[in-house]
Amino acid sequence: MTSARNHLTDLTRFAPLLPGYQPREAQLAMADAVDAVIGTGGTLMVEAETGTGKTLAYLVPALLSEGPTLVSTGTKSLQDQLFFKDVPLVKKALGLPRKVALLKGRANYLCPYRLTLHQEEARFLTRETAEQLQIVAHWAGRTKTGDIAELQQIAEDAPVWPWVTSTADNCLGTDCPNYQECPLMKARKEAQEADLVVVNHHLFFADAALRGNGSASELLPSANTVIFDEAHQLPEIAAAFFGDTLSTRQVQELGRDSLSEAGHTAADLARLNQLIAAVEKGCLDLRLSLGEGERREPWSEVAEKDAVIDAGDTLLAALRDLEMFLGPLAKASRGMEACARRASEQVDCLAAYLKGEQPNRVYWFETFKRTVVLHSTPLSVAAQLRAQRERQPCSWVLTSATLSVGGRFEHIQKRLGMDSATTLRLESPFDFKRQAVFYAPDGLPAPNDPGYTAALCEAMVPVINAAKGRTFFLFTSHRALREAAQLLRPRLDYPLLVQGESGRRELLDSFREKGNAVLLGTSSFWEGIDVRGEALSCVIIDKLPFGSPGDPVAAARIEHINRNGGNAFRDYQLPQAVLALRQGAGRLIRDPKDTGLLVVADPRLLTRSYGKLFVNSLPNMTRTRKLDVVQRFFDYLARQQQEGQATEQIES
Repeated sequence: MTSARNHLTDLTRFAPLLPGYQPREAQLAMADAVDAVIGTGGTLMVEAETGTGKTLAYLVPALLSEGPTLVSTGTKSLQDQLFFKDVPLVKKALGLPRKVALLKGRANYLCPYRLTLHQEEARFLTRETAEQLQIVAHWAGRTKTGDIAELQQIAEDAPVWPWVTSTADNCLGTDCPNYQECPLMKARKEAQEADLVVVNHHLFFADAALRGNGSASELLPSANTVIFDEAHQLPEIAAAFFGDTLSTRQVQELGRDSLSEAGHTAADLARLNQLIAAVEKGCLDLRLSLGEGERREPWSEVAEKDAVIDAGDTLLAALRDLEMFLGPLAKASRGMEACARRASEQVDCLAAYLKGEQPNRVYWFETFKRTVVLHSTPLSVAAQLRAQRERQPCSWVLTSATLSVGGRFEHIQKRLGMDSATTLRLESPFDFKRQAVFYAPDGLPAPNDPGYTAALCEAMVPVINAAKGRTFFLFTSHRALREAAQLLRPRLDYPLLVQGESGRRELLDSFREKGNAVLLGTSSFWEGIDVRGEALSCVIIDKLPFGSPGDPVAAARIEHINRNGGNAFRDYQLPQAVLALRQGAGRLIRDPKDTGLLVVADPRLLTRSYGKLFVNSLPNMTRTRKLDVVQRFFDYLARQQQEGQATEQIES
């Protein structure tokens, strides 16, 4: 027996802390596999379906092992859950005095230097931002961590945060006058001294990108083992960090910071104001040249347009003028030195982007109301990740509820460059045949039919009524969601919660509290959502979640695969859609006592040959194509609940 298995099967350790705790064979098998790979420098991929208990299965061997471990999560909310709930529980059960640290990206921590700097300029801020600045300043005197998540009275996207947090661009590092009191540096110091550090994927790959560029700066401590939870997200997150991004907002922030720092120098402020005004105008003209509305397209779609060429060249020239002005001032202060460096980096990034000559990359852009974001993204991260593994030869454990397609791991292995990884697939212990029904309705038009969403809503009204609300209605596009919201609002007697009308957290809290709501959501509700119990009894998925062919990165990958003799549909689009569907379906059954209905409405599930791959990748639920079976299922659940309540009353 492995040490981890011994501890997990010792009921005196975990049962007092977890009511009803029983070791599960799949959980023990995963703990054995994680135990075995730690310290070997090997790579282990574990698909542990919902209910396996994978968190304990990796935390127990990690905390029992010698040497530092990094645990990387997909989201900051899961990161907080691990650090504040799961890890303390396991430490208490094991009785181990392990030192654990939480480390987030720099934008999550207050920057005392920038707070002080902008307090002096509060009169130049909007009234809302100035008021928020006062709240932050009051909190800054009380906080021990500087983690801005503590200050819940200010929203995550509030305009004040860029003024009081730092970026890699504007951080002064050890030269900062507030270095000794910097929350970020304190958090990094604690991480360097910890046995286990909880991070997130974005921070991990930000560190990997720094190391890959030969930077002496490292964000994370070296580790003997890295464990990635929600590992299915790694390919896309890694691609973002191994690419390059420049936004007009970054450029504008450089101008504002240069002006703030210039007050401490003998700079020609009139000339600096002229240069910054030219940069600001260049940013505005670039945004205007790309048309109205929000767009996400390949740069090649606009690169030949005269207005875009002129705007890009003009902004580059204005940035170069600012760079030349700031260069001689770099020695005046550490802050001005940082501004000069940022100007040089932005000039290089914009020039490389406008040339667009790097091989195996896709150049694309996004426009928002006032800003433009320019992206250069690698088509594959396999080579970069292999290089990362060679530079840092520690053990890697990658786990998620969805890593395989048709029971095979080749797709994720190829995308991550980990062909030789050991793989382990562990099925859920839940009794899906008893707990859930899978409904594929008859009679709907083809998904590309203009009337598809209307027909779908008509077909789903009786389903939602049978479920008495309590439904997640998941869509593959915002357009379909908006149309469905208009169609369903007058037809349903249950609270209708629509993504975009409130924040994600507020919608979820309201969904749980109401107990009979219908929530309409797109991609952000397909994963990372955990609603247990009767409040969520039905999940409806409108279409098979094939990636949008208009997405510039996906389109470039498809073209690249086909051009090199592959089959992009078979090798990329289909596996990605299967994994996404499994994530969406995974919202339904989160607990051994959960019951419910899964609806996948897309008729291609039954009419196309690849439909079997989707169906066979889903849990083995009772299957039906008949609405009356769905209605009888919910009637049965209602009777079961009534009988249970009656039994409880008699026993009490």
